[in-house]
Amino acid sequence: MAQVPVISIIDDDASVREAIQRLLRSLGYVAHAFASADEFLRSPQVTDNSCLITDIKMTGMSGIKLQRQLQIQGCQVPIIFITSFEEESIRTQALSAGAVCFLTKPFEIRALLKHLGEALKWRPIAPATAFRTAEQRR
Repeated sequence: MAQVPVISIIDDDASVREAIQRLLRSLGYVAHAFASADEFLRSPQVTDNSCLITDIKMTGMSGIKLQRQLQIQGCQVPIIFITSFEEESIRTQALSAGAVCFLTKPFEIRALLKHLGEALKWRPIAPATAFRTAEQRR
């Protein structure tokens, strides 16, 4: 039996956070909600996620800084960014660092679910695995 995907929503806007959490739970996902990046990073949930949905501009740590922090910690999880403040430089930075997508609020639920589906298919390739595969080809 396949494991149910675990999705964490990180947004300082309670109405957005709770609406996404309710939507995802209604679709059968396990969904956890956090009011800040710091709250998420202090939680045991930080190491058990299939995908993150996070705001860019939040009180405290931004979504971009959260993305960097997770990369430093070696946590490879697909990230969907949502924001009310679309800035092309931040969009480019997020996407070039590996974000699945960058949605501007208000966004279509269909768009979020489409990108979530893509994120849940995403699988990182560990450098050691890639090395062994290259070695096996020799």
